[in-house]
Amino acid sequence: MQKIVLKNGLTVLFERKPGKAVVIQVLVKAGSNHEQPHERGITHFIEHMIFEGTSKRPTNQQISNEIEKIGGDFNAYTTNERTCVYVKVLAKHFSRAMDVLSDVLANSLFREEDIRKEKNVVLNEIDLVNDEPKFYQWVVLQKTLFQKHPCRFPTYGDKKIIRKLTQQQLVDYFQRCYVPKNMIVSIVGNVDWRKEIRKLMLRKGKALPHQTVREPGLTRNVVVKEKRNIATSYVSLGFKTVPRIHPDSYPLEVINGILGRGQSGTMFTEIRGKRGLAYDVGTQHIAEISFGYFAAYASVDEKNVDKVRDLMLEELQKIKRVTKNQVKEAQDFIEGDYYLSLEEPQKNADQVLYWEQVKDAQLREE
Repeated sequence: MQKIVLKNGLTVLFERKPGKAVVIQVLVKAGSNHEQPHERGITHFIEHMIFEGTSKRPTNQQISNEIEKIGGDFNAYTTNERTCVYVKVLAKHFSRAMDVLSDVLANSLFREEDIRKEKNVVLNEIDLVNDEPKFYQWVVLQKTLFQKHPCRFPTYGDKKIIRKLTQQQLVDYFQRCYVPKNMIVSIVGNVDWRKEIRKLMLRKGKALPHQTVREPGLTRNVVVKEKRNIATSYVSLGFKTVPRIHPDSYPLEVINGILGRGQSGTMFTEIRGKRGLAYDVGTQHIAEISFGYFAAYASVDEKNVDKVRDLMLEELQKIKRVTKNQVKEAQDFIEGDYYLSLEEPQKNADQVLYWEQVKDAQLREE
């Protein structure tokens, strides 16, 4: 893998990968954690807006069709820590993909009529998440686990704030964040990238300052219940852990592999396999740049909530008596799951960017 920092401050990571596909993914070091209280949701909103029209391609249809008519994929996502935009096309269309990607990152129009329309789209997206307990349980969990860290606020933002966002706010935030020193580009494929990277003509600017938040530890168990008129109850147990760079994040991956891998994890085996108390059951380990948490979850009948919670706690306690064989199986699971995912170019590009933002892209292979 090659790593080059251009004169304008843009970091480029290139991995030559045989095959017909190429992926270009741009990471902007701006997520919902970087927002001020009066900006909750602006990062995610801008992710929507960059697809709404540029000076060269004035409509969403023109932008998307430029990639879709050649069978490509063009998408983006926002998290607490980052915004990512990617294009996946056949390698022979690399030049076109770079042109379209550069266009949306440098020439987005932010027209008033598009802002009004997209507010409705984002507000509907928020309702969709909040109406679906399978997704909404994670919003509740992070808000409950964290007291001071901004990850306690959902990436999608606050509906009241989104309704009030102005064109000037959006343009100012975009121009502050979408600058070379605050961005990393990952290219995975068998292409000559050096000539094409010049198309990524970005405005000058400073990298966003690194944020440090002192998150207090929990001194007691906190229980949050929310009543809904639905057939299934959703149970999740969460624990604050450590950021990815902390050495303890790696044992937590192994614990997650023991408890929560597919249908052979011990949490699944005990709760669904042996007792049939849940359909969806497992664990999740989140290790981000500035925060981390571990959670067990299950969807159950209301009458079984307490029983399933107690079984979750029992399985967590059993980790103290884990066997060498269980550790080895979890390690093999992690290795296989991770390296198989990297066979897909977009997943590969995504992981390169993640580790570069954490510390160094080379850690992806360690």
